[in-house]
Amino acid sequence: MARRYFGSIRKLPSGRYQASYKGPDGRRYPAPQTFDSPQYADAWIAGVRTDIQRERWESPDVTKTEFVTPAFGAYAAVWLKGRDLSGSTRKLYRIILDHHILPAFEDVPLTAITPAMVREWHAKLRTQTGPTQRARAYSLLRTILGTAVTDDVIPANPCRVRGAGSAKTARDIRPASLPELEALAAAMPQRYRLMVLLAAWCAMRFGELAELRRADIDVKNAIVHVRRGVVSTDGGLVVKGPKSEAGKRDVNIPPHLMPTVKAHLSKYVLPKQDALVFPAVHGGHLNPGSLRRAYNPAREAAGRPDLRFHDLRHTGAVLAAATGATLAELMARLGHSTVSAAMRYQHAAADRDKVIAAALSELAAGTVTPISRRQGEARQSRPVT
Repeated sequence: MARRYFGSIRKLPSGRYQASYKGPDGRRYPAPQTFDSPQYADAWIAGVRTDIQRERWESPDVTKTEFVTPAFGAYAAVWLKGRDLSGSTRKLYRIILDHHILPAFEDVPLTAITPAMVREWHAKLRTQTGPTQRARAYSLLRTILGTAVTDDVIPANPCRVRGAGSAKTARDIRPASLPELEALAAAMPQRYRLMVLLAAWCAMRFGELAELRRADIDVKNAIVHVRRGVVSTDGGLVVKGPKSEAGKRDVNIPPHLMPTVKAHLSKYVLPKQDALVFPAVHGGHLNPGSLRRAYNPAREAAGRPDLRFHDLRHTGAVLAAATGATLAELMARLGHSTVSAAMRYQHAAADRDKVIAAALSELAAGTVTPISRRQGEARQSRPVT
């Protein structure tokens, strides 16, 4: 047994470590569980010592009669209810809990969940789901149990599978070439053609486009004001602000798109300033499923059955990068708030986005070397409108 200033740690025949301490009442108390390493045992002892110093300590004999460790399922329900989450994120967490976490841990007391149990559960997930969903499930379990540590319900987080919370992207996104983008737009129904073009050339998300209003498009200055978006929840589509302030942005529309913008506003958008730019056929917000019914045949016709609608935003980022835009300018155009250090040191001038938009039109006209499908290969293309 290792002698210490406070508490004791000893290695058991099983290879695990047992911690104990002498309380203010003169009695020795063991930890309610054993530990994988002396470091975890030491951390537990340090927590007890802090409780004693702050006069928060109670005899474990008293605590056992007053406090019953909740089961994971009950604790997770309270955790989820108390989180400030968007509707779509709450829905995703609920699905992950119901399908991947609760079947294994719902009735297990929090203090009974061990690192070995978590490792076994994570190993079984390999046969049940893909790497992305598995990483999400592990991250959610780790986060909930991390809150339990903060709440002093458990002494340490049993989620210790290295690298389990991240997953490599299983799918490489290949941006659309200019000919492919032209073919895609041409194959779309006319009422949705501009939606494809703005998604690509202005790098806008579906939710932002679905909530776009006539007043959000400044035709005179060729600017689209991105202020809101629609998200899918259990109750249907809901209008919300962006996830971050960076999401609220003014995006300059490439000049070569303006004739199409004006024609679309004239033909498909009601004159009221709050009229939706891309309404559903029978009014109201366009549903993602309705767009897919038009978009999927169009991508087949363009020879890109792999190109998801959201990949058009990726295409827009690559196109903008081809004009020589800086990282800060790209982040401003796309509404990204990540890479905060780069944003702090690379401030884009207020009118620089207009230069990027003009360069995009030059790219479409073939006066700037366009993006290629392979490194070193350059393709020329006529303007996409």
